[in-house]
Amino acid sequence: MFGVSLLIFGLMMTFSPERRAAAFVSTPQMAKDIPVLIKKYGFDKPFYVQYWTWIKEVSTLNLGYSLVASRSVVDAFIYYFPITLELNLFASPCIILFGIWMGTIAGRKPNSFFDHFSRIFSIVGWSLPTFLFALVLMMIFYGYFPWFPPGVLSDELTMFVRNSPDFVRYTHMYTIDGILNGRLDITLNALKYLVLPVLTEVIVICALLMRVMRSGMLEEMSKDYIITAKAKGADKKTIYLKHARRNALIPVITIAGQLIAMLMEGSIAVEIIFNRQGIGWWLASSATQLDMPVLMSMCLVMAVIFVLSNLIVDLIYAYIDPRIRLS
Repeated sequence: MFGVSLLIFGLMMTFSPERRAAAFVSTPQMAKDIPVLIKKYGFDKPFYVQYWTWIKEVSTLNLGYSLVASRSVVDAFIYYFPITLELNLFASPCIILFGIWMGTIAGRKPNSFFDHFSRIFSIVGWSLPTFLFALVLMMIFYGYFPWFPPGVLSDELTMFVRNSPDFVRYTHMYTIDGILNGRLDITLNALKYLVLPVLTEVIVICALLMRVMRSGMLEEMSKDYIITAKAKGADKKTIYLKHARRNALIPVITIAGQLIAMLMEGSIAVEIIFNRQGIGWWLASSATQLDMPVLMSMCLVMAVIFVLSNLIVDLIYAYIDPRIRLS
């Protein structure tokens, strides 16, 4: 985190003091006060003084103002993040479970019909650009068959949620808030709008997990302890699922942790094509409009997410492999 903060601040130092001070301008009237902002935040002082001032501002969540969102970066993040989180709460378990399941079966039965099918599926899924697959799904399931439209919620229910004083936004995720407010129609409608985005992420991303799981299973099945267990007449379910699969999960968990971390940063192509205005949509819009406070802040957020995901992966290692835990 310290290294990332130095890198981000070093990039910020390439801009003039006036450009960096503009990141804290939230109204047209404040544009006249840029010299005051330069003095306030120490943009005219030495590097180490500016870095320490910036760290203090970041620690108090003063990350600047987002021109794209027309609000502070922190408020904009709180607004957009639940939309991305809701998508990934449904996509992530499907990606992990589906990838592990297909990889396990393909590894248990090499060169079978399912194995060949899964390998073709993984190659096509991983090679296919996300935006292209999303557009194909949109063309089929919205263009030809208007079953799953883009967006987050229907227009009618969106107006109700925004204008009704009785609807409480507990989590800002419609699938959960609909249940908490006793409005299952809102939950079901939100789930309908999640089908295509979730399907896109599952098919594209789980392909890599499946290939790694298959390779791990094939490697474990050729080891001496598996051959010995087979010779002793051990139950095949125990051999495959309890021993081989558990050991094959180590590299899968590593990749899964990184993929989920990348998803939490915002699935840019998915959110843009399916018009889900979450973190990915906000980040892409900020990049095209050079909204520097957003870009720099999201770099920090990404670093935090990756650090936490690596920590969680290390803890899961110890649970799955006793050798790591005992050492």
